Amino acid sequence: MTLRPFHLAIPVHDIPAARAFYGGLLGCPEGRSAEAWVDFDLYGHQLVVHLAPGRDVGAADAGTNPVDGHEVPVPHFGVVLAMDDWSALAARLTAAGVVFGIEPHVRFKGEVGEQATMFFRDPSGNALEFKAFADLGQLFAT
Repeated sequence: MTLRPFHLAIPVHDIPAARAFYGGLLGCPEGRSAEAWVDFDLYGHQLVVHLAPGRDVGAADAGTNPVDGHEVPVPHFGVVLAMDDWSALAARLTAAGVVFGIEPHVRFKGEVGEQATMFFRDPSGNALEFKAFADLGQLFAT
C-alpha cells in the first residue's frame, strides 16, 4: 500500500508566529503562501495554516480523553516518526523550552502498541502529538 499524503488546514492567530514555529522550530519547509495562509511540508504531508485572528487560543478544544494515565487533548494532530527522528525532535523541543502538555515518554510499556509520544501546542493553541513505535507493525495492532 502506498501511503498518500494528507492535507490538514488549521487556524492560527499570527502568521509570523506560525512560520517561526512550523518552519523554524519543527523544520517544516514552506511551500506556497499568501498574506493569510501558508503551506508547510509536515514530513511529506500538506499542513496549511490559515489566519483566524478572532479565534481564542484553545477555543476548539473538545476536552480530553484518558489514555494510559494522561489526559490527551481532543482534537490533536501529528505524525508517526521513526524512533531516532522522534528522539531528535523531543530533544530539540526540550532545548527550545517548549512547554509540553504531556512530556515525551513511552506509553503502553510492554503492551501491544508500545509507543513514544509527546504532546505540545503551537502558538495558536493547536494541540500536536508526535509519536514513534519501536515496531511500526504495531501501529494498528489490537
